[in-house]
Amino acid sequence: MSKILVTGGCGFIGRHVTEELVGKGYEVRILDALIDQVHADGEIAIPEGVELLRGDVRDREAVREALDGVDAVIHLAAEVGVGQSMYEIARYVGGNDLGTAVLIEAMIGLPIRRIVVASSMSVYGEGLYQGPDGTRFNRIRRRPEWVRAGQWEPRGPNGEALQPVATDEEKLVDLASIYALTKYAQERQVLIFGEAYEVEAVALRLFNVFGAGQALSNPYTGVLANFAARLANGQPPTIFEDGEQRRDFVHVRDVALAFRLALEQPQARGHVINIGSGQSYSVSDVAVMLAEAMGVPDIAPEILGKARSGDIRNCFADISKARELLGFEPRYRLEQSLGPFVEWVRGTAAVDRGAEMRRQLEERGLVS
Repeated sequence: MSKILVTGGCGFIGRHVTEELVGKGYEVRILDALIDQVHADGEIAIPEGVELLRGDVRDREAVREALDGVDAVIHLAAEVGVGQSMYEIARYVGGNDLGTAVLIEAMIGLPIRRIVVASSMSVYGEGLYQGPDGTRFNRIRRRPEWVRAGQWEPRGPNGEALQPVATDEEKLVDLASIYALTKYAQERQVLIFGEAYEVEAVALRLFNVFGAGQALSNPYTGVLANFAARLANGQPPTIFEDGEQRRDFVHVRDVALAFRLALEQPQARGHVINIGSGQSYSVSDVAVMLAEAMGVPDIAPEILGKARSGDIRNCFADISKARELLGFEPRYRLEQSLGPFVEWVRGTAAVDRGAEMRRQLEERGLVS
């Protein structure tokens, strides 16, 4: 495989994937709609020699042109944001699911050997838990009345306390947001298509991706970018619930590596694979660490004590399968990567739209 189409290749992850591929000698073509919500921060910078086609993945003619002569596809084009997906439903279903359908339909009959699609940890809903006796709980949901009462942690069927543990790919899917629903539909479409048409298909379930290049003015981008935009404007990071929810933060360069490996490793065909750091952090700890790195340790996070519809409590990755099938090993830990991230933030305009995002959710009754 020598010529790769990267849909959404001008986005945060897409730019790093493109750089990773070009650095290993691949020829890359990008198809990207360049929507304002993602690209309002500045000019689009792509490596020299990369072909850029501006077009929507739902546009059949644009997709046919983009697929001409390519050997493989990395499909990143998607609407991203759990909260926003709960009220811009048609936009998310159209962009993610219809877009994927148009893409794979256009691939029928073409000599394309492999497609790798970006899925999301959001498909798990709550992560994996175990009970006091070691019993594994694959599908746990918090009761709305518990959440309204400020009882944030999920409990077992008999009210017993549960321990969050690393989530592997055997954990049952439990879709808690429209975004999660669309990402699961994306991965299933691609894998079903691959089996039917003998195209090698791989789905990577990405955990919380961070690093230089995130759209700081897009309030629906990653947690770390949201916090950075607030802190850069002298405002406290706002955190839903009590801040003790746990997440896995994986560096975008590690994610880019994973996509290249998913293109190259034959044994990955037909698999769904977690891509994370294998570490867990409380969201409030991350906010404090970032404030210290940005030189504003006196700006403490604002703990809202309210829940956002579609959010889950704990989810962090078991990456054993990525190690086995891809030879993947994370290189950039959060603690060692905040310095370079902060340097990039300082040279980037960051418009804080966090309050606007919160207002949009509250007006629709999606915060309680």
